[in-house]
Amino acid sequence: MTKRTDEQPEEDTERLIAEVAARVELERWLGAESYRPVSVTPAPAAEAPKPPVAARPARPTGAESTCEPVPGEDPAKRAQLDELRHNIEDCHQCPLAASRNKFVFGAGRADARLIFIGEAPGAEEDRRGEPFVGRAGKLLTDMINAMGLTRRDVYIGNILKCRPPSNRTPTVVEMAVCLPYIIQQIQIIQPQVICALGATALKGLLRDPKASIGRMRGTFVEWRGIKMMPTYHPAYLLRSPGEKRKTWADLQKVMDELGLTGPKRDQHG
Repeated sequence: MTKRTDEQPEEDTERLIAEVAARVELERWLGAESYRPVSVTPAPAAEAPKPPVAARPARPTGAESTCEPVPGEDPAKRAQLDELRHNIEDCHQCPLAASRNKFVFGAGRADARLIFIGEAPGAEEDRRGEPFVGRAGKLLTDMINAMGLTRRDVYIGNILKCRPPSNRTPTVVEMAVCLPYIIQQIQIIQPQVICALGATALKGLLRDPKASIGRMRGTFVEWRGIKMMPTYHPAYLLRSPGEKRKTWADLQKVMDELGLTGPKRDQHG
């Protein structure tokens, strides 16, 4: 660790805290049995005591609400997303409208550099009107935090806006009707990277029913001039936790593309 100087003690402390917090998040979602503490060399005593730093609020452990505007985001893009939501949230173009509880538009930063796109709302999402807030959403939050981000730094949506009965796979007709909505959201946000979570998101965005997540994950593909990284859906990772490390390798490539440092990654590639 670089020796601290009198001019940079607070900066070094902040950096160390961020590194440790990110590493803890990574170990937690990868399912490590125990966390290996980082060895820290004690800093030399300061010449004079410094005023105490106010404690930061604890990071939420569950999926935080991201439906409200995010401070500092592009107000024009937020207005466009709000207008789109207003225009489509009463959609009845497919039978799913009759069975839905809430229309799940999407949530997050209107000018996000990274968008996560999944398949469709589940029971909890349908109840709350927010994407990825069930068990799979909790895992997605852990994944995002492990990258050194929060849900409010990214945008999250689905191919479908309404929950299919019993969480079945969306039909071709349902996807065809709903796909233009998520495309309009992407066009408004203009992210640097799209992360396609699972086969349905990949097939829908590529309009290719033969697209294979197992074969294509881990390699960037181009989607309308935007880099897209296919990877496993968090719901699949809940059933197959052994695939988490492959997903983490995919997310590292996204981090590199976005210039994110995140936690130390030498042991988790």
